[in-house]
Amino acid sequence: MKYIVVILFLIQGVFLSANSSVEALKVKDIEVPMIYERDSNLPIVTMQLVFKASGYIEDGEKWGLSRMSSQILNEGSLKRGAVGFASELEDRAIHLRVSGGTETLVVEISALKEQFSKAIDLAKELLLEPNLTKESFEKVKLLTIATIKRKESDFDYVARTNLNKLLYRDTPIGHPRIGTLESVEKISLKDIKDFLAKHLVLNRSIVVIGGDLSKNEAKLYSKDILEVLKKGERGKVGFYEPKAKEESISVKKDTKQAYIYFGAPYHVKVTDNDAHKAKVATFILGAGGFGSRMMEEIRVKRGLAYSAYARTNFAKSYSDFRGYLQTKLESQEEAIKLVREVIGNFVQKGATKEELEQAKKFLLGSEPLRSETLSQRLNRAFMEYYNGFKLGYFKEQLKKIEALKLDELNSFIKKHDEIKSLSFSIVTK
Repeated sequence: MKYIVVILFLIQGVFLSANSSVEALKVKDIEVPMIYERDSNLPIVTMQLVFKASGYIEDGEKWGLSRMSSQILNEGSLKRGAVGFASELEDRAIHLRVSGGTETLVVEISALKEQFSKAIDLAKELLLEPNLTKESFEKVKLLTIATIKRKESDFDYVARTNLNKLLYRDTPIGHPRIGTLESVEKISLKDIKDFLAKHLVLNRSIVVIGGDLSKNEAKLYSKDILEVLKKGERGKVGFYEPKAKEESISVKKDTKQAYIYFGAPYHVKVTDNDAHKAKVATFILGAGGFGSRMMEEIRVKRGLAYSAYARTNFAKSYSDFRGYLQTKLESQEEAIKLVREVIGNFVQKGATKEELEQAKKFLLGSEPLRSETLSQRLNRAFMEYYNGFKLGYFKEQLKKIEALKLDELNSFIKKHDEIKSLSFSIVTK
């Protein structure tokens, strides 16, 4: 047993001592940040080419445009076509994938060190001349429509999407990322070409690279792929407040249980000094699984749901409080009433000393598990940089959590009674 403890201690030491760095690369007179970490445990190199202000908040009136644009990039290059490009990747065990989120569009590249140069060449080929043919466009549109229709029977998706509409009506993030049947039908191949030309540019780029390579090698690879991009415009990510007005939407489906999603404003931004308090408070209220207030009151004491969660979401473009549960159809109203009671009591009375100590133990004790892989560490470093922090910010946040006093936490909880302004999205019989 003592040998296992020693090994775990050594591994933890490696994880916590690993350091990422960030510096600017000058390409075509544009400074592009490069986040880098060396990890020679495996002969693998990984890169993410991130384009800021290029996610679905950039869809405009054509919902689903960002997603379809990223999907068509997965159809390979014009030179090789979808099948030829995929075969080239498979033969060399190269992972090359494009995906889009709320705020960003990301090109992911990973390969064995000996194949990474070829991986970069293929990524450049894709960026310079993607397979933007009518055939590829029709394929992506057909698959998108099929996915939208399939999601009509995914009741969690329906409830979650409707809640987003309630909270962010008339904002760029109030629509489904995948789009709707009507919006997707209006998207043309020209729309996608214009979207890619506007967003896949140097001025929106961040490079995240790591693995078995030196910093100098990382710079050379990064500059190599960045050189194929045009300068373009910077773009800007706005911030959108969720609606404070309490509303509800109920959709009838052929279901045997009720799917209940709820949300409210949360006047804390990712850059606020009190963000660590929000993390602890939400863990106690609903993000901590068994032992959290919501799970104890809704499942353990009353048996109204198999699971019940609540969490806060922080991003550059929004921040809010959300939760969900599933319950029997006949228990739907009781469950909604109880959600309001639990949250109301939490705001009024705050957390207990025992709850705070348990939250600290978990959040501090599980830290090595959240930074054990290269991808986790690089992602953390990226989020620190992207949100305007110095690298190492999350470790500083842990120190704040460790030093947090109960009266400070409860003062914070009472201050944020806006989470009681709940909107509900329900899928029921």
